[in-house]
Amino acid sequence: MGYTIAQKIIKEHLVCGEMVKGKEIGLKIDQTLTQDATGTMAYLQFEAMGIERVKTELSVAYIDHNTLQAGFENADDHRYIQTVTKKHGIRFSRPGNGICHQVHLERFSKPGKTLIGSDSHTPTAGGIGMLGMGAGGLDVAVAMGGGTYYITMPKMIKIELVGQLNPYVGAKDVILEVLRILGVKGGVGAIVEYGGEGVKTLSVPQRATITNMGAELGATSSIFPADEVTKAFLKAEGREGDFVELSSDLDAEYDAVYTVNLSQLQPLAACPHSPDNVKPVSALSGMPINQVCIGSCTNSSMQDMLTVAAILKGKTVHPNVSLSISPGSKQVYSMLAECGALADLINAGARILECACGPCIGMGFSPQSAGVSLRTFNRNFLARSGTADAQVYLVSPETAAASAITGVFTDPTTLGGAVQVEMPTAFKINDNLIELPVAAELSDTICVERGPNIKPIPVGKAPDKDLSCELILKVGDDITTDHIMPAGTKVLPYRSNVPKLSEFCFTVCDKDFPVRAKAKGGGVILGGANYGQGSSREHAALVPLYLGIKAVVAKSFARIHVANLINFGIVPMTLENPDDYEHFAQGDCLEIQGFAAAVARETQATLVNKTNGKTAKLRLDFSARQRDILLAGGRLNYTKQGKE
Repeated sequence: MGYTIAQKIIKEHLVCGEMVKGKEIGLKIDQTLTQDATGTMAYLQFEAMGIERVKTELSVAYIDHNTLQAGFENADDHRYIQTVTKKHGIRFSRPGNGICHQVHLERFSKPGKTLIGSDSHTPTAGGIGMLGMGAGGLDVAVAMGGGTYYITMPKMIKIELVGQLNPYVGAKDVILEVLRILGVKGGVGAIVEYGGEGVKTLSVPQRATITNMGAELGATSSIFPADEVTKAFLKAEGREGDFVELSSDLDAEYDAVYTVNLSQLQPLAACPHSPDNVKPVSALSGMPINQVCIGSCTNSSMQDMLTVAAILKGKTVHPNVSLSISPGSKQVYSMLAECGALADLINAGARILECACGPCIGMGFSPQSAGVSLRTFNRNFLARSGTADAQVYLVSPETAAASAITGVFTDPTTLGGAVQVEMPTAFKINDNLIELPVAAELSDTICVERGPNIKPIPVGKAPDKDLSCELILKVGDDITTDHIMPAGTKVLPYRSNVPKLSEFCFTVCDKDFPVRAKAKGGGVILGGANYGQGSSREHAALVPLYLGIKAVVAKSFARIHVANLINFGIVPMTLENPDDYEHFAQGDCLEIQGFAAAVARETQATLVNKTNGKTAKLRLDFSARQRDILLAGGRLNYTKQGKE
């Protein structure tokens, strides 16, 4: 039996374990990336390990999330990251250089290599044939120190692309169609690979849009072949030497295969409040809109920006619409200025934001009350925009630009004709905003600067012999990390200050949760299916740890979040019978006798509801390594014991 693209990369990087679906494997990691919303904590953890120098081929720290500096907090964190990376051998991408995934695609991603990043959209690099995976900051810190990255060996899903996209239909519409087919849980435990003749018709930026939003499928990663299109992109970036041809074997086997006919696709939109709530734009046509945001790591490439500029050229944004545009990188921004497309955007009435994540994470440009916002982003979770009652739709740049002009939801295919965008054969290369670290022998000359907002990292404890506590919170299906630990301008500045951050934990679901958790001394959380979907932010585990959460019981978990819970010593357990979820209510008194012993060696435990006498069987699906981490009270303690 032949290998898929992902299996070939895994085979080349396998450190331990067997490539058997569902079994834990350890991988050697070639590259890492962090961003500033997660990076401060990752580097604090790296420092705590006592390792002087990173051991990866390349590690890069990006400043792209917390770029609004309304107080000292973000600026202090940026200075910390700048100095700690210079000392320990990590490149530093300064504010203004661009969004981590766009810049990494342009300057560093390599076919056939492995990459983990403390951001769930790290699979963007799959557009160039790299195995990119989102991870918690602690896992990234361990990898920077030369440690192994552990995942469950994924199953393989293939999306066979046939045909060719019609005018005004974009790569965003491709991934929205895949989300419509598979849903936000359809990629859990899988790597999604794209193949077929249709692949050849898609540029690397288009492929990267698709792999970026593979995160919304719950997939471990998404990946395209590395072919002549890839080679041409790398040549245009002055990196032709990084090209390695990569494709799946003809006899490779997949667990599931789906076909998407590009020629039959129409413009699509993900409706509030989930990326898989997909409808045709034609079914929404005429709906008044208030805001359009174009950019994010999903759709901020030169190709996206030129397409939008061509549609807006000579037009004026509708008076009822506020339009923001965020170029993905300095490279894109400067080339837009040089070719005149930036002037077309400005003259149309667009508000040009900096090269950063911005509105995607609620960092400015929030919609008006109950506003309808069209965004070329990857997530439209409730309140993520910063406005609790906003109605956020995810659309392509083509749909966004057309609708910005008309003031209503507009199918761009009704514009007539076709937008002709010619991509440059050579990109403007200027890496002057990427700082190199000092040489190892000079590292002692660097003083790491820490602002007063940086607080110590909470450290977990070994499980209690018997678990006896309250069900402190009960939540439903598809609880995202944005529910658990919100982003936005009010919250993100405290990402390095867990005590302050705890005041916002779960407030999207229950505004009284932080106060109640502190008063009760913590407890257990009960969730529904796909608990913890979305971002890789480890703060969604770290803050509950600080609030005394000992365990989370759910119908099922998202991949990255369950890893983060284990990393910080919170025990994740799944209901053997999902119907037992109904036997428990918030405030019930819970008990698991022999809790520590069960974590150590059992695959099942019995949860007793002492309030009503009901019981539920729980699954403890842990590897031997994960059991040791939990028994140590988390991976920091485990690593300090000299283990990986």
